[in-house]
Amino acid sequence: MSKSDPQRLATVNIADSPDEIVLKFRKAVTDFTSEVTYDPAARPGVSNLVSIHAAVTGLSIKEVLHQATGLDTAHYKMVVAESVIQKFAPIRNEIKKLQEDKSHLIKVLEDGAEKAKELAAPIYREIRRLVGFQ
Repeated sequence: MSKSDPQRLATVNIADSPDEIVLKFRKAVTDFTSEVTYDPAARPGVSNLVSIHAAVTGLSIKEVLHQATGLDTAHYKMVVAESVIQKFAPIRNEIKKLQEDKSHLIKVLEDGAEKAKELAAPIYREIRRLVGFQ
């Protein structure tokens, strides 16, 4: 998983559906060793999964590895996917709620445009004066 990788499956987005997240983790590149370990130099793919798991759960790398004892990488990918799904669920729900309330979005945009005009007006007037248009 990498945010700089141009492939669509390489990046998990907050708004991804649970099915998309599972697919992306299932397709995540790991090596042929099935044990879950943390060694970024020798096993970058599995180590990245461990880092992601630690980040979304708030656990340390050591705690994550302890929880993953006995799991092979295929099963571990699903554990990480489920942790990410749970972490993103409230955010995804809020995004969906906001997208469904078009009037609220329009109001936010209008309020933002008005505030931007207020902030920009003095600068705009000063530039017009300096250029000689006033």
